[in-house]
Amino acid sequence: MHRVYKHFGPDQPALAGVDLAVTHGEIFGIIGRSGAGKSTLVRLLNGLERADSGTVIVDGVDMADVSGSALRTLRRRVQMIFQNFGLLSSRTVAQNVALPLRIAGADLAGIDGRVADLLHRVGLIDYAGKYPSQLSGGQKQRVGIARALATAPDILLCDEATSALDPETTASILALIADLNRELGLTIIVITHEMDVVRQLCDRVAVLHNGRVVESGLVSDIFFTPAAQETRALLTDAGADGAMGIAFPGRVVHLALEGEALAEPVLTRIARATGVDFTILASRIGHFRAGSVGQFTLGLSGGDQDAALAALADQGRVRE
Repeated sequence: MHRVYKHFGPDQPALAGVDLAVTHGEIFGIIGRSGAGKSTLVRLLNGLERADSGTVIVDGVDMADVSGSALRTLRRRVQMIFQNFGLLSSRTVAQNVALPLRIAGADLAGIDGRVADLLHRVGLIDYAGKYPSQLSGGQKQRVGIARALATAPDILLCDEATSALDPETTASILALIADLNRELGLTIIVITHEMDVVRQLCDRVAVLHNGRVVESGLVSDIFFTPAAQETRALLTDAGADGAMGIAFPGRVVHLALEGEALAEPVLTRIARATGVDFTILASRIGHFRAGSVGQFTLGLSGGDQDAALAALADQGRVRE
């Protein structure tokens, strides 16, 4: 996606020069508040809308060049998981999962076996004959995921797929999506307003605000060193910025530690070597897809603080 613009009125740009590049096989997050342009972006990716200008290339296909049967073929390779599940209440779980296969004209003799395989993959093989009204929210979303996988897509679009679920169910759905990425090599694009979903699931993330990408990068980098004001606001709203409003009459730094450094007495050793006293103003362990990161807000007093900062930088990432 390069320099993409989309307007719904003369003074209403839903997307204003968006540049995005998603690598094959990664889980890419797109985050922003309501009205940021997330839904419009999704509709461009699955061909429900056309860009006013710019280039949208999906799975090697320029979306400006496809229509009719070619677009229908592409949509089988780009499937969606919805916030409200999108199941047909009058059809059983198995019938809901089979629907895209029937629409695609799949061999009827093979549909039942394909549906059984998909329900087994999402942990619902015993629910094939039930109706959506008999399922929990998490089970409905698992049916939605199985249905999205029916046509063996290359790309999975997750549009606020967990926002209607409780935290425990959300964690199980995110784990399932991560498994599908790892086992099937799916490219997954996650549209969300929830920072915690991005933290747990995504490799990289782009922050969308007023139709523009205000920053993008590795998830751990965005969490620890946010450059844009909108990103910092989202982190603050989510309680993920490490700030606790504690005033400290001295130098304050932010430290991120990863891997083996989390299990080492880093602050103790540096305090002894430099004579600096560290006050922990805030701390949290963030569990990212790539591993755990400890985030600390530290107050420094006394000693050789420049030497302490240099030593901290040798162990992790530091910003003031």
